[in-house]
Amino acid sequence: MAQQRVERRLAAILAADVAGYSRLMGMDEAGTARRLRDHLAAMRPIVGKHDGRIVKTTGDGVLIEFPSVVAAVECAIKVQKLMARRNAKLIAEQRVLYRIGINLGEVLVEGDDILGDGVNIAARLEAIAEPGGICLSRSAYEQVKSKIDTQYADMGEQRLKNIADPLQVFRVNVGLAAAASAPPTLPLPDRPSIVVLPFTNLSDEPEHAYFADGVTEDLTTALSRLRWLFVIARNSAFVYKDKAVDVRTIARDLGVRYALEGSVRTAGQRIRITGQLIDGETAKHIWAEKYDRQLHDIFTVQDEITENIVAAIEPHLYAQEGYRAARQPPESVDVWGLVVRAIDLINKFGRKHNEEAQRLLRRAIEIDPNYARAHATLSWAIWWATLYYYVEDRSEGYRQSALRAQEALRLDQGEPWAHMTVGLNLSTSRQHQRALAEHQAALNLNPSFALAHTAYGWALLRAGRFDDAIAETAKALRMSPLDSFSGLYTTIHGLALLAARRFAEALPYLRASVAADAEFAGHYNALISCCGHLGLIEEAVEFTARRNTVGPPLRVGVLRDNLRGFAHCEVFAEGLIKAGIPE
Repeated sequence: MAQQRVERRLAAILAADVAGYSRLMGMDEAGTARRLRDHLAAMRPIVGKHDGRIVKTTGDGVLIEFPSVVAAVECAIKVQKLMARRNAKLIAEQRVLYRIGINLGEVLVEGDDILGDGVNIAARLEAIAEPGGICLSRSAYEQVKSKIDTQYADMGEQRLKNIADPLQVFRVNVGLAAAASAPPTLPLPDRPSIVVLPFTNLSDEPEHAYFADGVTEDLTTALSRLRWLFVIARNSAFVYKDKAVDVRTIARDLGVRYALEGSVRTAGQRIRITGQLIDGETAKHIWAEKYDRQLHDIFTVQDEITENIVAAIEPHLYAQEGYRAARQPPESVDVWGLVVRAIDLINKFGRKHNEEAQRLLRRAIEIDPNYARAHATLSWAIWWATLYYYVEDRSEGYRQSALRAQEALRLDQGEPWAHMTVGLNLSTSRQHQRALAEHQAALNLNPSFALAHTAYGWALLRAGRFDDAIAETAKALRMSPLDSFSGLYTTIHGLALLAARRFAEALPYLRASVAADAEFAGHYNALISCCGHLGLIEEAVEFTARRNTVGPPLRVGVLRDNLRGFAHCEVFAEGLIKAGIPE
């Protein structure tokens, strides 16, 4: 057999992948695979017109070689604009957004394949591009900066994974349409970061699944108490429940370095918990252990697991400090299970889910009246039901929520959910300084509590500290990018930007809130105000019509009454007036 010819040459390389691929496949594997095939078929004529050669395709990506950088960039811009048009016809959950990296460099040619640093750099550029965006290396930028009529942004020197030296990177402005509905690419935090993936129920009885969920919940909470560790919130982790997704893909989607996964098996009164700590980049197992215990030892087992994870991640810093859980667990596993089930129901939204969650929590309190977490979680469930108008008397709803939170704190001052809910109620009643103190207490107890960061940001917003509010709500979005409460997170972050008169920045977040929960009238109000400030009157009229189908007609005077005493009241009302909302 003749030896395969190997050569080196200079080439323009385009690498592209799908942002949030595992999330899309998890929601609809067959539909996503079909749409990706259709999108690739639509791209092929564009690639051909620019003399490109598709070297290879993978499930979520494509590698293309071009004779010039100009051809590669022109093709990339047309592809992103094509995808923006195609996505406009789809609902948010079906939209596919490509990230594209382009490099000019030497490649090694083996048959039909190309290899080498030229290809590797293109792939790394794609990884840091925004969904719907394009990134260029300096070598590529120098070839096109005066030849293609578009704008470029200098991103400065970037350290790319597995590339020895920093590389200057430039972003191509392809317009807002492609990327408006996408979250930003998530870089690794500046400290160790982890996601606790939903533990698998291996028991014969399916109803024991709540047991596995409870292990995941308590491990996430325990790890979050470690200030040096960045922990992805529980709601984003549970997107991957019962999904066969590669850990490396999950780590990239969530922007974390490590993942903890495991399983729970119960048999009679015995339980076995296994756990594995995995490097998110290499999928290498760093640590693994199994624990066989009687069921009444479950909380001790969780503490042991946490202590081992701490020792595995940073042994030279924290091995001498044993981890001690800050809260007292309930004595009954049954009570604990009720609370875990209730939390899951609350996170699913909907009036029926909320009512069932409250029923379970009240039952848990009947069994163990001294379990602070049950009171605190019930306080949050009542507060959420009141916010969403599930109760007729909202004043009484907020009062009951506050009473439950105060009872939780009487039992355990270290209960962060209770401090957060007390803060929310104080903020609603215009007691700004007391509210801020309660939110700070919640975050002191659990620094990675994404929901509490949003609640704190809301209180800061109402107190007039707009820049601080923006920073806090941004933390929530970063900590839990796939959260079931994302509609609330984007609403408050967008509202903080609106209050600071950063209207163009606020707009995509407020649009995202409506997309996440189109049945809640409150989400529309800030969006309509923002459209008014930006002069998007036709859009404001459209959103007003949609809003008034799910709530009472919007009036500026009613909103002023509701927001009186809040620092953002006037800028909110001003936008509504510009949008044509009547007094």
